[in-house]
Amino acid sequence: MAMSLLAQTIDQLSREKGIDPQIIVSALEDAMVVAARKYYKTGEDLRAQFDAKSGNVNVFAVKKIVESVADPQLETSLEEARQRNPKAEVGQEVQFPKPTDVLGRIAAQTAKQVIFQKVREAERDIVVAEYSGRVGELLNCVVKRMEGPEVIVELGRHEARLPKREQSRLETYHIGDRLRVVIKEVDRAAKGPQVVVSRADPALVQRLFEMEVPEIYDGTVQIKAIAREAGERTKVAVLSRDREVDAVGACVGMKGMRVQSIIRELRGEKIDIIEWVEDPLAFATNALSPAKVSRVSVVNPQERHLEVVVEDSQLSLAIGKKGQNVRLASKLLDWHIDIKSEEEKRRQVEAQMAGMMPAGQRTPLEQLAGLGEKTRERLAAHGIATIEELAAKTPEELMAIPGIGEKMVQRIAAAVKQHFEPEAAPAEAATETPAAAAAPAPEADSTEETEVTAEIAETEPGKGD
Repeated sequence: MAMSLLAQTIDQLSREKGIDPQIIVSALEDAMVVAARKYYKTGEDLRAQFDAKSGNVNVFAVKKIVESVADPQLETSLEEARQRNPKAEVGQEVQFPKPTDVLGRIAAQTAKQVIFQKVREAERDIVVAEYSGRVGELLNCVVKRMEGPEVIVELGRHEARLPKREQSRLETYHIGDRLRVVIKEVDRAAKGPQVVVSRADPALVQRLFEMEVPEIYDGTVQIKAIAREAGERTKVAVLSRDREVDAVGACVGMKGMRVQSIIRELRGEKIDIIEWVEDPLAFATNALSPAKVSRVSVVNPQERHLEVVVEDSQLSLAIGKKGQNVRLASKLLDWHIDIKSEEEKRRQVEAQMAGMMPAGQRTPLEQLAGLGEKTRERLAAHGIATIEELAAKTPEELMAIPGIGEKMVQRIAAAVKQHFEPEAAPAEAATETPAAAAAPAPEADSTEETEVTAEIAETEPGKGD
């Protein structure tokens, strides 16, 4: 069947937009009905029908055949109906043609507006249907134009937008740039492009690793968690399901080729690949890499709160620039992390011990068990007359006293602890072996004097010669 020029135009438009031709035909028919109703100013039931062969859109007033006409605009008599159709019967509908050549410019403008609206609605429905189930998928796109802070990119036949919040902080974009993005969401209510893509989402890093690392793609290595600050640093926790496969090594690749490829795609963003472990304490140690952690403890398991202690020289490295390293580690673990240096932790412990002492209490040093007379005299000679004063001293301050060495400091610390926490003594005694329990304890003063004599000999040259 030969097609009219209008029918060919409709067919071409449907191919370009990727929509059903019937949608455009329905839009054209609706437009003609709207134009006819405006022109005739009637309440009749108007309907339109497109003739693909002639290219005309015919408009009809449809009326129901009744025995007694109550509403002439919607009903007609059997006699009048049989003038149009001799076989018409009561209860059927009959069509009365309406001239369309009088509509002219009104019909053309109305048809244009309605068709554009219907086509846009059809396109948006197609976009939603095509991309709503592909959220998180990696796509290649081309920068098409800028709309303020937003970047409009081209995804084949459709457009997507890259909002400011989804852009990498250190990246700039130019028209014609080719980008790899992930689909963030499909916004049905958006006025512009409905598909929202991202360069800042952690899913982008995961998809890039899946492309570069075959072990991740086939499931041998799993990405358990990702924490990212786009354009600056990303931490990736990986786990191997095969004992013979090193998860971190597989992601790094030979001479770092695999991870370097991803870093280039992310415009130089730093990537830390760490091994995931189930124990949060061990995982926290890994997550704070490259800083070396001394110890980790759980402060509150219900609130998921950890305390990490590091050497004084490692404190700035563990915290990172503007707190970035600890912030990413906290996101990776989903635990709150407090980082303290050894010095800070020591001061905190001292403050806690001082708080445990009753206000104004002064216990004479003679009541401290486990120390000999000579040691008490040396402590008293340096202004330490009470157990509370002794507990407040640091190991360095005690070792500065002549005749007191490292071993003596350890004995003093144990004696002070036993004095303030006597309930710990029975538990420690219960762990002694029978042989240790039966052996006679050496006299405190004799042992102490031997150690003190040795220390004095070391500090006074000439006496040992």
